[in-house]
Amino acid sequence: MPFFDGLEESRVDVGDGVVLRLRAGGTGPPVVLLHGHPRTHTTWHRVAPLLVAAGHTVVCPDLRGYGGSSKPETTPDHAPYSKRAMAGDVVALMRALGHHRFAVVGHDRGSYVGLRTALDHPGAVTSLAVLDCIPIVEHLDRADARFATAWWHWFFFAQPEKPERAISADPEAWYGSLAPGRVEVMGAENHADHLAAIRNPATVHAMLEDYRAGLGVDRAAEEADRAAGRRVGCPTLVLWSARDDLEELHGDPLAIWADWTTDLRGGGPIDSGHHLAEEAPHELAAALIPFLAATA
Repeated sequence: MPFFDGLEESRVDVGDGVVLRLRAGGTGPPVVLLHGHPRTHTTWHRVAPLLVAAGHTVVCPDLRGYGGSSKPETTPDHAPYSKRAMAGDVVALMRALGHHRFAVVGHDRGSYVGLRTALDHPGAVTSLAVLDCIPIVEHLDRADARFATAWWHWFFFAQPEKPERAISADPEAWYGSLAPGRVEVMGAENHADHLAAIRNPATVHAMLEDYRAGLGVDRAAEEADRAAGRRVGCPTLVLWSARDDLEELHGDPLAIWADWTTDLRGGGPIDSGHHLAEEAPHELAAALIPFLAATA
């Protein structure tokens, strides 16, 4: 299949000096796909055409700070890289493309953006699918020695300056980007886009700002939501990688998400490693398509 068959690349100004790089195409009910760390929108290159073929308009942006999107100056509280700011970008992007209501699918860090979009803009989000994710506060509430050992990068990335120096000294080694078979698993064009991103020190800094915001302003926003009893009001699907460690660390993710949703439609594991859009695109699409059709 040609790379991103049926989707065209463009850039859209979403306000406040932020321009997002994206690919979009198709007709029908709109869905936005939000990538995780350290990927760009090209991680969806095998999934997006399947959703287009199923009758959707598909929009795949680089989140602010990632890939070819703008990297705004940060602040001491890292709020320019908060999920609230990124959710605002998503809503502004979709409106600029003529979509005032849309479905959201997020993976990894993109799932946190999806969650924030659904909570902050409930009138805009028709349905939400979260992949390899539980809310940040739920991770931190369960942060025992096992979690700290497995997810130590959350806390290292929050430190000033040192993570940038460590990663940019040899980004390919840090991310295992040149490991045998990596190009084939990712796809050549996606792999090249990933390399361009991690080799850019400004992108590395911005990705780390995402994590710094996660442990600060994003955590505080989720704590406020939980205290106020706010939940995701739209239909929600939860999927995770069977060969990653989310379920091993925290048990059934559906049980955790039940406290954050009012219309949890189920979900479950997909036989894949963490980057399931690359490793199991057909299985992922097979789980998403009926959910999106039922909630359009």
